[in-house]
Amino acid sequence: MTITDAHGAVDAVWRIESARIIAGVARIVRDVGLAEELAQDALVAALEQWPESGVPNNPGAWLMAIAKRRAIDLIRRKETYQRKLAEMGHELEIDGDSVEDDVEAILEDHIEDDLLRLVFTACHPVLTMDARVTLTLKLLGGLKTDEIARAFLAPETTIAQRVVRAKKNLAKAGVEFEVPAGPDLLDRLSSVLEVVYLIYNEGYSATAGDDWMRPALCNEAMRLGRLLTELMPTEPEVLGLLALMELQSSRANARTGPDGEPVLLLEQDRRRWDRLLIRRGLEGIDRAWALEKPPGPYLLQAAIAACHARAADPEDTDWARIAGLYAVLAQVTPSPVVELNQAVAISMAFGPERGLQAVDLLADDPSLKDYHLLPSVRGDLLFKLGRLDEARAEFEKAAALTRNERERKLLLERAAAC
Repeated sequence: MTITDAHGAVDAVWRIESARIIAGVARIVRDVGLAEELAQDALVAALEQWPESGVPNNPGAWLMAIAKRRAIDLIRRKETYQRKLAEMGHELEIDGDSVEDDVEAILEDHIEDDLLRLVFTACHPVLTMDARVTLTLKLLGGLKTDEIARAFLAPETTIAQRVVRAKKNLAKAGVEFEVPAGPDLLDRLSSVLEVVYLIYNEGYSATAGDDWMRPALCNEAMRLGRLLTELMPTEPEVLGLLALMELQSSRANARTGPDGEPVLLLEQDRRRWDRLLIRRGLEGIDRAWALEKPPGPYLLQAAIAACHARAADPEDTDWARIAGLYAVLAQVTPSPVVELNQAVAISMAFGPERGLQAVDLLADDPSLKDYHLLPSVRGDLLFKLGRLDEARAEFEKAAALTRNERERKLLLERAAAC
C-alpha cells in the first residue's frame, strides 16, 4: 500500500468514525478537548503504521482501540486515577491486565450514549454560537480546520483559535460530559438543533461570497440530523428538522442555472427535484406527527416545505395552508422573519395587495432594518402591482444589503427589469 493510499484511507475513516472515537474516549477522560487530542494521536499512529501493515479489516475499531489505550495509559499516570475509576462506578485493578478489557466492555455498551453526550457538549450554551458551530463541525463532522475556514470564508487562524477557546471555555465552566435530564434536556436540545440548522442554512443560502449554495455544508448538516434521529427517534423536533432539511435539499439541483445563477422557487424545473429526498422528508413528517406531541418550529417549517414538495406545478401549491402554518409558527416562535414569510404566502393566496399590507406592517421593525429580504419581497409585490419605480428602488436597496454576490446580481437584474 502506498503512503498516498494509506492517507486517503485514514482521511475517509476519520470523517466517518471520528465522532464515535472522540465520544468513546471522552467518556474515559471526561474532557472533550483531551479526547480529541488522544483521537488525533490514534490518527497519527494509523498514518505511521497503515502504509506498512495495510488498512485493518475494521479501521474504525482499530482507531478506537488505539485512542482508548492512550486514554487508559494517561489515566494510569495521573494521581487522580482512583477517583476517575470511582466516577465510572467500577472497581478496576490498577496494576492488573484487566483494566483495558473492563473499560472496553463498559464503552462498547454505551457508544450511542457517548455520541449523544458529545452532541450536547459541543452545542453547550456556555459557548457562543460561532464556537458551537465550529466545535460541532470539528468534533462531530470530522472536518479539518481549513475545511471549516473555507466553508465560512474565514481565516484558518480564526477558526483554529475559536476551537481552542471553545475547549478551554468548556473546561473552565466545568461542563459535564453528559446528556441533560428533565426540563434541561429540551432547553439544550433546542441549542443542538439550532446549531445543526444554522450549518444547513449557511450551505443552502450562503450569507457571503460568490457561491449561491455550499452543498458540502448542507450534506454535513443532514448527516448530523440523521445521527440525531438515530439517537433520539421519539423527539418530533429532531425528526422535523431532518425532514425540513431533506425537503429543502430536494430542490438543490433546480436552484441554480447553467452559470450558477440563482433560480427562485416558483421558476424552478420541478422535474429536477430529488424524489427520494422528498419521500424521505414526507415519511419523517408522518413519523413526527404520529408521536402526537405539540408541533415545534422545525416540524411546522417541514410541513410548509411539504406543501411545496407535494405540488407538481407552482399553481398547485396550497398557499392558504402555508399561510395558516406560518400563523401557527408565528405563535410558537414569534419572529418578524416568520411574519415576512407569512406575508409572502398571503400574497400568493389572496393577492399582492393583501401581501403588501402585511409587509408594510413590518417596515419599521428594527430587527429587519438590514435584512435584505424585506425590500426584496416588497419589490416583488410592487412589481406585481405595476408600481415599477417603487419596485426598482426596493430591489436596489435589497442588492445593497446582501453580501452574496450571486444574489446581488439577481436583485440588480430585477431592478433593471423594472
